[in-house]
Formats: sequence, C-alpha cells, structure tokens
Amino acid sequence: MKVYFIGAGPGDPELITIKALNAMKKTPVILYAGSLVPRAIFADVESTAEKIVDTAAMNLDEIMQMIEQAQQENKDVARVHSGDPSLYGAIGEQIRRLESLDIDYEIIPGVSATSASAAWLGKELTLSGVSQTIIMTRYEGKTPFPERERLPALAASGATLAIHLGVTRIHKIVDELVPFYGEDCPVAVCYRTGWPDQDKVTGTLKDIVKKVRDKKFTRTSLILVGAVLGTDDFRDSYLYDENQAHVYRPKVKPASNRNAKSTAAHPSLKKIE
Repeated sequence: MKVYFIGAGPGDPELITIKALNAMKKTPVILYAGSLVPRAIFADVESTAEKIVDTAAMNLDEIMQMIEQAQQENKDVARVHSGDPSLYGAIGEQIRRLESLDIDYEIIPGVSATSASAAWLGKELTLSGVSQTIIMTRYEGKTPFPERERLPALAASGATLAIHLGVTRIHKIVDELVPFYGEDCPVAVCYRTGWPDQDKVTGTLKDIVKKVRDKKFTRTSLILVGAVLGTDDFRDSYLYDENQAHVYRPKVKPASNRNAKSTAAHPSLKKIE
C-alpha cells in the first residue's frame, strides 16, 4: 500500500503532469481539498476510482483515518494537493504520521502558483542584472515566524518576492516593503490562477492596495513584487551569447582570426591571394 502526494497544479486541469495522472489512474482512493483543487482534475479517473473524497472539511485525524482504512484494505491512496505539494502543501505532518505507521509514500511534484502566475503575466522572474533570486514566503498570521524570516528581513535582499496567503493584509505588506523597494516598484496580484474565474491586477506599491480592494480579492491570491515585473532594461543572459562558451557550445574564434592563422601557417596561401 502506498500514498501518493500529488501536485495538481494551480487549477487548470491541463497543467497536471502525466506522472500525476498515471498515479491517479491506478489508485482506488483519491482524497483532495475541494477548496483548492477543482473536481475537473479528476475527469479521467471518475469512472475508475472507487471513491473520490473532498477533505476540505476534515481535520488531520479524520484524513488519516481514511488513509489507515485504505491501508487495512491494501488500497493505494492519491492525496491530491493544489500547486506543488512540497510548497505550502501541509504534507510534512501527514508524512510524519505515515512514517509512524510504516506506510510508504511518494511525492509527485506539480506546477506551483508562482510559476503559473508568472506565465499568465508573461514575465520572467529572473532577469540578468535585475534579479536572480526569488523568495517564496507567506505573510505572518497564525503561523509563527522566526524573526529572520519576517518580511522586512526578506525585503532587505531586494529579491523578487512571491507572497502567499497575504492578500487580506496587503496594506501591511506594502507598508513593510516600501522602505526597501520604493513606491514605484511593480506589483502583480493573481487571484485563483488557472481556475475559470481567475483574475489579476497589476500596479505599484503606491496604488496596489486600492486596486486589490476594488477587485475585492480576499483569498487564494499570490502577490508578486519586484523590478522584473516592469522593466525592459536588462542584459541578455550568457546562455545564448556567442562570445560565452559552455560545454555544449565551445567558444569559436571569429572567422577573421581563423583566416589570419591559416595564412600565417601556410605562406603559399598568401601568394595565391
């Protein structure tokens, strides 16, 4: 018996991986949080799974009871999470319980909300000379935060920020970021990326609070902050630079230099010329 922690992506059924779909096809028991994972994800397994259960209203003990029941019946379980289960998926405590019960498990990654939102915005989050670091975090609420991970400490780096679970405190987030990024720093807030009702708003730290409140975003939103969202002033990367060698593309000297070497090595070529 095995439990598969499956990343369903941000909501778009087409963003689930082939590996995830294949795992669900062979598991008779599927448990998912309906508040974060759309039922449409299971269109291809509705007729093959014995049960597909929405666990949104269940606590951890109740979910584990279902997994233990499946263990007794020797049935594999697909535990389906939104986005990537290893990022804010709350799988750590589930894994701890599984290990105490000697139940095997496997994590199948999924497309994160950060990746999907960047794609929707048509942006690269790591531009050469602008930002090479992305910090994924959440705003402090009920979850305790060490001082070194509070938003001002992270903002001091100037890196691109992807802030989860903070849209209801957008005004506090702005207050803490302005001293580090400035009022003109670009911001994007993406609501339910990948769902049929997805929506987004872009602006700056100066005006984003009003724009978010006008949209009435109160949950399931990702906040992206950083210069990469609003600049064309960046260097080309070295990846495709003809003057930069790498193992798959050894540096080639310009044709003029190669010709000069050839004629020097073969004086007869000079006479022909």
